[in-house]
Amino acid sequence: MRRTFVFATTGTEAMEVKKVTTDKLFRGLLILTCALFHHFKNQKPAVLNLRFFRLSLRARPGNSMPKIYLKTYGCQMNERDSEQVLRTFSEGGYTVTTKENEADAILINTCSVRDQAEQKALGKMGHMMHAGRDRKHVVYGFMGCMAQSRGDELFKAVPSLDVVVGTQKYHRVFEYVDTILKRRLEARMDDPTYSLRGDSVCDVAEEEGSQNTIRDHVVKPRESSAFVSIMQGCNMRCSFCIVPDTRGKERGRPIHDIIGEVRHLAANGVKEVTLLGQIVNLYGRNEFPKINGKSPFVQLLEAVHEIEGIERIRFTSPHPIGYRDDLIAAFTYLPKLCSHIHFPMQSGSDRILREMRRPYRNEKFIEICEKMKAARPGIAITTDIIVGFPGETVEDFQMTIDTVERLQFDNAFVFRYSKRRNTPAAEMEDQLSEPEKESRNQRLLDVVNRIAIAKNAAIVGTTQQVLCEGPSKTKATRLTGRTAQNKVVIFDGEPDRLVGRLLDIQIEESGGFSLFGKVV
Repeated sequence: MRRTFVFATTGTEAMEVKKVTTDKLFRGLLILTCALFHHFKNQKPAVLNLRFFRLSLRARPGNSMPKIYLKTYGCQMNERDSEQVLRTFSEGGYTVTTKENEADAILINTCSVRDQAEQKALGKMGHMMHAGRDRKHVVYGFMGCMAQSRGDELFKAVPSLDVVVGTQKYHRVFEYVDTILKRRLEARMDDPTYSLRGDSVCDVAEEEGSQNTIRDHVVKPRESSAFVSIMQGCNMRCSFCIVPDTRGKERGRPIHDIIGEVRHLAANGVKEVTLLGQIVNLYGRNEFPKINGKSPFVQLLEAVHEIEGIERIRFTSPHPIGYRDDLIAAFTYLPKLCSHIHFPMQSGSDRILREMRRPYRNEKFIEICEKMKAARPGIAITTDIIVGFPGETVEDFQMTIDTVERLQFDNAFVFRYSKRRNTPAAEMEDQLSEPEKESRNQRLLDVVNRIAIAKNAAIVGTTQQVLCEGPSKTKATRLTGRTAQNKVVIFDGEPDRLVGRLLDIQIEESGGFSLFGKVV
């Protein structure tokens, strides 16, 4: 049993008492002996002052603070969840690092929408473990949707894994990782030959109120935009989708809590917020009442619109079910709402929509898009589309192409259907071959890209208001930002002067999917 001693240091100031465990006592006495020797050798008459003497309970190589590395795959909600997790580690005394090889804790926030996303996360973790095989104390963990879906079985797939934390337990990640890391570092000081593996935690249980734990931010200097999670979960049960299993049932945060979070962001210089939810327009439908015929989501949009300092409001992703006239009308009287919506269509075939358990017809989807264009002229609409769904015929696929041509989406994310565990679509007959899915994917992308390039070319010669986000990812010597229509614009300028500001940019050139211009 490890006993605890009290080690006291005295000086010209008040006595300071520090508790140290027996594994640190010898090291402490050695340091104290050296200090006394140095003191008397120099024959200083003053009382020896050791008030700065410390025995760190979180000792690590180099005596610096522990470091956390976090890799995120997937959607904007995952990015927001990762930000919350990093905030807890920063508050706990960790340093966030972008270098895997210097981290004491390595986490991956995972996605389960497609099998490819899961394989990327597993491959990345395997690579990092191999690269860090000589750093035995490092704690490795998965969190997020794949962790929620696979749970304990991940320890078999990745034998050296330490932590598996689901989507309702992000606020517990720090506690689990820090406990394991402390134990290992202390054990290593006891006996360098001590085995540092064996500790593990799996927590994928549901937790009431977990939607209210994603509320804190790490606001960087001159940060212009931020994600705000307003709800978690989904009740729709589309036949291809694993999200209801990984994110749970719909749970909304109280409006006043969200407003408080956005006010805090605005006070720190944020000008644009993106409201996040699995089906964001269904926010609060089971918790909060309609007022004057307005849904809780429209009430929230109105409240955010009133916050001083917030200049732009975005939201993602809505669903055709619940996209009612009150939300369409909001675009006519809330000018801070950006002229862009991401509106998942999935298929242009009514038959495939039924098989997908998407409770709307293609004409209803088209009708909503046309109403949005009337309410906000010039609005950009982007979408998600799945090709190669089980049983999709050539005729079904052509209906999707026809709808894309008719609606002229500004862009689209096109996905080949991917089987997901415990979903009805995975057990359907008439599964298409991978070559056929790839062929349809490419054909549809050709149509989407042709329309997107033409739309961007039409913007050349106009002046667009752009929110400057920072250095371009493709060329760090230039700046980048987005228009209200979510178009990426690259331009020259001084970061210290322009980042975080709304600028008028003269569009001079289109690179296909990015625009280039100059500050007016």
